[in-house]
Amino acid sequence: MRRAASLGLRLALGSLLIAAGPAQAQMQTGIDREIDTLTTRVEKLEGARAVLKLQRAFGYYLDRGLWQDAADLFADKGSIEIGADGVYIGKDRIRDYLKALHGGQDGLIYGQLNEWVTLQPVVDVAPDGRSAKARWRDLGMLGQHKQHAEWRDGIYENEYVKEDGVWKIARLHLYINFVAPYEKGWARLKPGEGLTRSAASKAMPPDRPSTSTRAFPDRTLPPFHAPNPVTGQPVSETVQ
Repeated sequence: MRRAASLGLRLALGSLLIAAGPAQAQMQTGIDREIDTLTTRVEKLEGARAVLKLQRAFGYYLDRGLWQDAADLFADKGSIEIGADGVYIGKDRIRDYLKALHGGQDGLIYGQLNEWVTLQPVVDVAPDGRSAKARWRDLGMLGQHKQHAEWRDGIYENEYVKEDGVWKIARLHLYINFVAPYEKGWARLKPGEGLTRSAASKAMPPDRPSTSTRAFPDRTLPPFHAPNPVTGQPVSETVQ
């Protein structure tokens, strides 16, 4: 619709300037360039807004055990990787993995807390408006009533794609910094305690192995998809 409107505007302006000479033709070129710039800008802004809505929907669906709805947010060849569990590819595998990870039934188990709080979005839409990358902060409040409770901290580095006019998750990667018991907290975690492979992953092996297994108290820095917005330089860890 927006492309059609832009074309209509160009045709209308062109008909007014067609016989007006070189100066007006040059003006027409400048107008076309400005329309293209504004159209691209609007498409990127709408893409960023769609990505925000998409990722927040993912968190809300997982909060309440809507595994199929969560899986439907992914592209057909989309993938998910959470902590040390490995990579699962395709909507069916993603749905089955999420379901197994949270008790093996549709919806939450009675007394189950599964809050996926998603914060601090940084979204970058590609120049062509067909794909995007985003970084998010994950805060998890997890547990089972009168049995156990955990905190989770992590970072998402995700990729998104626009297919047939609809934005979808192409690659979701949650780098888990730690999962710590509520009572004990993260301050008393020993090396190797903050990140372990889930029973669901062991029972249902992933399609590809995990790409990252470091976790707190080790120093961790999930890779940034975008450069420093002021310096333009890549962001990387400085080892001391």
